[in-house]
Amino acid sequence: MDEKTAELRDIFVETTGSDTVTERQAESPGTLTDRDEAAVAERVRELVAAMRERYDFSTPLDDATYVRIARGRFELEDDAAIVAALAEGDDAGALGGDEGDEDGGDDPEPVDVDPDTVRDARFDLHLVREADRAVDDAPFDYADLKSLTAEGSSIVDCAQALDADPDAVAKYARVARVDLTSTRANDRFRDELRDLLTDAEIEGNHAETAREDGLREATEDIETDVSL
Repeated sequence: MDEKTAELRDIFVETTGSDTVTERQAESPGTLTDRDEAAVAERVRELVAAMRERYDFSTPLDDATYVRIARGRFELEDDAAIVAALAEGDDAGALGGDEGDEDGGDDPEPVDVDPDTVRDARFDLHLVREADRAVDDAPFDYADLKSLTAEGSSIVDCAQALDADPDAVAKYARVARVDLTSTRANDRFRDELRDLLTDAEIEGNHAETAREDGLREATEDIETDVSL
């Protein structure tokens, strides 16, 4: 408990004779210390199925492989690493297969894919990496291309406007279309997958939010119930 919180508690206790605020803070509502991994895995599968129904997936991969690629997006360095992990048939390793047999599943089967297919699957799930947006081999900015793409400009029109090679424009225009599609969905698929599959970050963020909420509630109680 920091000095500010302790000071607020002392004021409340001295004025009301109650330590309710301290008890409420001790509860730390909202922290995520125990994640239900089976529930997380199920929700990721639901999101993949919902996206398949809503959008035209560009690869023949099944939903289970899409789930593994989604996990690999956040847990592995690049698409080549995802390819290697899929080929090895990870058993709850880097691609986040079911831990043990908690939900009755067997170890994932090896899947033979190439990096381009993994990239296509990532894009189907709106999971663009910053590296995908890094225009380091063409004389234009990604933001400019994205704006032109949003306006409905063709590859040829974009290439003319940017004074760039059409092949380079096409490469990054595809990334821009994925970003725009995600934006039109309020980034809800991308954001929920990120939140589900980066639990360490989420726990930290929620714990911090819970601490802030606890302090705010304590302050509101004092201001509302106590005449100073």
